[in-house]
Amino acid sequence: MKFHKTLVNAVIETLQQIYVAGVYADKAVEQVLKQNSRWGSRDRKFIAETTYEMVRWWRLIGVSSSSEDTSDASEFWKLFATWQLIKGVELPDWEEFKGVDKNKILDEVSKAHKIRKYRESVPDWLDLLGAAELGEAIWTNELVHLNKEANVVLRVNSLKSNRLQLQRLLEQQAIETTVIGDYPDALLLNKRQSLHHLAEYKLGLFEIQDASSQLIAPFLELKEEMMVIDACAGAGGKSLHIAAMMNNTGKVISMDVEERKLTELKKRADRGGVNCIKTQLINDASIAKLKNTADRLLLDVPCSGLGVLRRNPDAKWKLSLGFLEKVKQTQQQIITTYSQMLKPDGIMVYATCSILPSENQDQVNAFLKNNIDFECIEDRRVLPSEGFDGFYMAKLKRK
Repeated sequence: MKFHKTLVNAVIETLQQIYVAGVYADKAVEQVLKQNSRWGSRDRKFIAETTYEMVRWWRLIGVSSSSEDTSDASEFWKLFATWQLIKGVELPDWEEFKGVDKNKILDEVSKAHKIRKYRESVPDWLDLLGAAELGEAIWTNELVHLNKEANVVLRVNSLKSNRLQLQRLLEQQAIETTVIGDYPDALLLNKRQSLHHLAEYKLGLFEIQDASSQLIAPFLELKEEMMVIDACAGAGGKSLHIAAMMNNTGKVISMDVEERKLTELKKRADRGGVNCIKTQLINDASIAKLKNTADRLLLDVPCSGLGVLRRNPDAKWKLSLGFLEKVKQTQQQIITTYSQMLKPDGIMVYATCSILPSENQDQVNAFLKNNIDFECIEDRRVLPSEGFDGFYMAKLKRK
C-alpha cells in the first residue's frame, strides 16, 4: 500500500481535533475534508475511513504502541504507524516512523488481544458495566459486533415509491441493494457510498434509516387518521415513517427541545411530500395543552447510544458513568411527565438505542410501579449481533 504524506497528515490532524480539542469525530472529519477541495473521492475515503478505524480501535492502538502523551504531535504518527502494523501493512521509509519498533509493537498487540477491554477497545468502566448488566458471554459477543462497520440501510418512502421501483432506479445507476426480510420498506446498500446527491434522494423517494430504527413505527400499531405524538422527535426519521404508515392522514405532532432539529425535520417532510406533521417545541406548557390527546405516543428517549457505537465509535471515549446516571434520570423524568399526553386506551412506545437493561426494562418497570394505570403488553430487544443497530422498545397501554 502506498501512503501519501499529505493524506496521513490529514488523518493525524483529524485525530488531534478529536482527542486533543474534543471535537466529535464526524465534525472533525468534515472540517478537515473542507480544507482541500482538490482531494479526490479516493483521498477523502482514505482520510475518513482511516480516522474512524483508528477511533474505533483507539485503546488497542494506544496500549500496543505504549503511547500515553496524545498532546505530543509526534505520538500521533506513532499511533498511525501502530494501526498500520496491526493491519499487516508495511510502513514507508519516512523520518516520522524512524523510532517505530515493529517487533515490540506486534508483541504488545499479541498481549493486548488476550484481554477483552484492550482487544475490543473499550474503557474499563464500560467493560465492567456491560459484563455486569448483560453477562460475560453476551457482552463479549456484542462487543465484537459493535466494532464492525455499520450497514447503510434505506427506508423507501411509501408515499412516493415502493421498494422494487426504488431498487430498479438505483440499479440503473450501478447502485446495488439487497432486500431485507421482515423489513417491508428497507433496502440494504451493498457498498457504502454517499447517496445524498441522487435525484431520488432529493425528490424524497427514500431516507437513510437503520433497519432496527424502522421497527419502531410498526410497533406503535398505527391506523389512518390517528393523532400521534413523537415527543423526542429529533430530526424526524421516525416521525416521517409514522406519517408514511398512516398514508399521510391524521395528525403527527413532532416535538423536541431543540428548534434546529425541528427545522431540519420540516425540510425532510417537505422533501418527502409529508403534510400531516406539525412541529412544536416541548415544554411544560405544551405537555399540559396536549394532555390526554394522543392515540399513540412515541418516546424515543435520550440514552447512552451503546447500541449504535458502530456509527459513533468516538462515543465510547466521550461517555462516562456519571453521564449515564444523569441520562437515566432524564429517561425516567420523560416517561413519567410525557405519558400524560396519552389518551386512556392509547398506546405508548418507550424506545432507546441502548442495549443496557438499566436504560430499558428497568426504566419501564420503575415507571409501571408508580403508574398503575399503565401496563406493558410487549417489549423487544434487538442486539447488534442480529445485524443492525442495538435497540429496545416497550409497548405500554394506558388502561
